[in-house]
Order: sequence, then C-alpha cells, then structure tokens
Amino acid sequence: MHRSSESVAAIATALAKAQTELSNPEKAMVGTVYNIRSDSPQSFRYASLSSGLDIVRKTLGGQQIAIAQTTDIDQVNGMVNLTTILLHTSGEWISSDWPVCQLSETSAPRRMGAALTYARRYALFTMVGIASPKAALNQRRSSRARSEPRTLVARLLRKSSVPTNPPRSGLN
Repeated sequence: MHRSSESVAAIATALAKAQTELSNPEKAMVGTVYNIRSDSPQSFRYASLSSGLDIVRKTLGGQQIAIAQTTDIDQVNGMVNLTTILLHTSGEWISSDWPVCQLSETSAPRRMGAALTYARRYALFTMVGIASPKAALNQRRSSRARSEPRTLVARLLRKSSVPTNPPRSGLN
C-alpha cells in the first residue's frame, strides 16, 4: 500500500533532485544459500543496508528529506510489517508498507532479523529509486528501461499537478 500527504509537490521535486545525485550501493557483501536444484551451495554478492543508508541519508538530507522506518504487528493477518516514510521539511511525506515475515517467525530472532534487514533494504531502495546492482545491470541492458522516467517520482509529479487541499495534520 502506498500512502502520502495530500500534497506531494515539494517532496516530489526534492526527491527528483536527489535522484540525480544518488548512486547504486556497491555489492560488497557475500551471501551463500543452499541450492536444492543443483544440490550445492550458491554464493551471491549484495549491497548492505548500511551502505545504502550511507548514500541515501547524505543525498536525501541535502534535499531536506528524512527517512524513518518503523515496524508494526498486524495481529489479524499474523504479520510483521515495515513502514518506510520519506519526510520533507515542508511537512509533505510519502510512505510504503512492506511485509516482513509471519508473526510466528518472531520466535526465531535471527530469521526475523534477516527478514527485517532485507525488507528495510528493498523498501528503501525502491522508494528512492536506486537499484541492487543486478537490477541496475538488467536496466542498462534494457533500452526500454532507459527511456522510462523513474516510476515513483513520475507518479508523484503527476499527482502534484492535481489541485489538492492542504494536509490536515501530521502522518494521518
């Protein structure tokens, strides 16, 4: 689910400026999983959450955008959810929700922690328009992807051109 303040013109403009300065984080971490199909371990490289946060905080902060990530327990659906919010000094904001894991996974703290870190990384990277290096490689290979505007910013800019009432209050 995607949510935002009633007006997003200022944050969309600031995010668009920030995106011209953002770079994809380096894949400096190595993970290994067991591949059932090949019956062998498979290693892969990935960008850490901390390396992405370093890039994003510096760049977004320069455009007066702060980042907040919070968790919530959905008792009805038995899920732990993550909300990522980009907050602009104008009072405008955008947010997105990302499912982390089943509530039953909280009994395995390492598994839940890994799922939360994964969710934080992908939710943040998606909201600000940076890609994992594999996605960046695929994007470079696709001429269609090169010609399309960054989806979130394009959607926000379209939304901001529609007259809206001023926001009522806070993060409602």
